[in-house]
Amino acid sequence: MTVAINLHFLSQAKVNYSFPNSPFSTTNTSATPSPNKIENPPNTSAANPATQEENEKFQQIIENATAQQLHHKSMPDIIQAIANQFIGTPYQAGLLDKSKAETLVVTLNKFDCVLFVETVLAMARGIAMQDYSYEAFRDRIIEQRYENGELNGYCSRLHYLSGWIDDNQKRGIVENITVTLGGVPLNKQLNFMSTHRQSYPQLVDSEGNYQCILEMEAKLNHLTINYIPTSGIPQIYDRLQPGDIIGVATDIPGLDVTHTGLVYRQIDGNIGLIHASPAGSVRVARDLQQYVGNVKHSVGIIVTRPIDSRI
Repeated sequence: MTVAINLHFLSQAKVNYSFPNSPFSTTNTSATPSPNKIENPPNTSAANPATQEENEKFQQIIENATAQQLHHKSMPDIIQAIANQFIGTPYQAGLLDKSKAETLVVTLNKFDCVLFVETVLAMARGIAMQDYSYEAFRDRIIEQRYENGELNGYCSRLHYLSGWIDDNQKRGIVENITVTLGGVPLNKQLNFMSTHRQSYPQLVDSEGNYQCILEMEAKLNHLTINYIPTSGIPQIYDRLQPGDIIGVATDIPGLDVTHTGLVYRQIDGNIGLIHASPAGSVRVARDLQQYVGNVKHSVGIIVTRPIDSRI
């Protein structure tokens, strides 16, 4: 019997990874790459239209935020208040890769782990600034998801968490605090997408996309990726804040993280993780270290803090 590992990182692709000389297997695809086929031109304006259910959810969150005057609260409090409102929302993988052309995808009624983090962060940034329009919310999603904040095709998406952190940090949206928390180098080269081309339809079908991903990975080689080993996580609990973005670092070759979520401070002060769980929905894991320790091939965490633009 073979066991598939679903990797939930910023490519949004559902990947089955095969380890040499192990029981894990890769799901092969019959598609054959076409060297001369280039991705359809990027659709930089269109987006999946919001459903009535999503519009109602957005308005409900905004109404709750204004009623609670969340804009007067700290960014950690805002993020946790918003994240709470999505508990129970169904999990669904691969939401960004349903279209061959890169199109803005925004959803409030289903998430994978990254979409959940992106959505909560974008809403929190708007509420902090008392900018409550849905259009501005979508613009913040674009700003966070794509290199330099511009949607320009598949390769403009920030597919690796380390690249996402670096790009958003340059633009003052987040700060990587892993080193200040005592992080140590992960020592790996990011090349999982290019070395597992068959797992990504946009790379199988487009030589242009494949070459672009190779270039993107080469640019990421200058980054030093640091992480907090799993055994050291409890020692930093008192320095974590609700809403800190957690990337679950992995020992899988070519990959930095396999899952993401947000630090969650419970009533009793315990540090947990709120995340869109592959087990089925947005939920809270009571203890961060315990959760990370149970993730296959995890070695620790990368910690990134949203920046409060009001300060």
